[in-house]
Amino acid sequence: MKYVCYYRVSTKAQGRSGLGLGDQQTIVGRYLRNTDEIIAELTEVESGKKSDRPKLVEAIRICQQQGAKLLIAKLDRLSRNVAFVMTLRDSGVDFVACDLPDANTLTVGMMVTFAQYEAERTSERTRAALSQKKAQGFKLGKPENLTLQAIQKGEAVRVTNARTNKANIQATELAALYRSKGMTYGQIADKLNQTHYQTRRNKQFDGKAVYRLLQRIAT
Repeated sequence: MKYVCYYRVSTKAQGRSGLGLGDQQTIVGRYLRNTDEIIAELTEVESGKKSDRPKLVEAIRICQQQGAKLLIAKLDRLSRNVAFVMTLRDSGVDFVACDLPDANTLTVGMMVTFAQYEAERTSERTRAALSQKKAQGFKLGKPENLTLQAIQKGEAVRVTNARTNKANIQATELAALYRSKGMTYGQIADKLNQTHYQTRRNKQFDGKAVYRLLQRIAT
């Protein structure tokens, strides 16, 4: 069987140093049999998210001309872009991934589609979290958030959340009652834990947590 080997490294620094390239070549070497022939080896220095991959295009062209298969060390050496996989499919060139030799353009297309979907979901969740932060008064990406005023503002928001939490209000009332009877902070914590109260972070109370709880109503 004739093969065109395609290697990819993700950054220019990796391209110059060959980082990761040797591993890919070793994997390919282990896969090949004595009767197989390598007619070309091409190395791409590129991001996996981009579909503009000139070395890969050249590898496909050689495969078409020579009737060879495209050989890659690992499946992630192919682009994570669905359009690219479809381009490979439409080229009519067969490929083999050493780590998953039974894969084909259909299975890879499904895997890439799912990976892209997950990436988009992650991006959406990140945007939603940032929007929530912004709604709470944070200026995202601003150096001003590191100022003392911004830190104090954030602390005020956390204190307000703690004071308005229903479970916290009940725990605070009980803690104040127990304290008025002369109980220590540790004894109060034991009482709250026995009645299954938890802190705002869903943890058991200790003496320090009870002290902070009571400090909020004192300020």
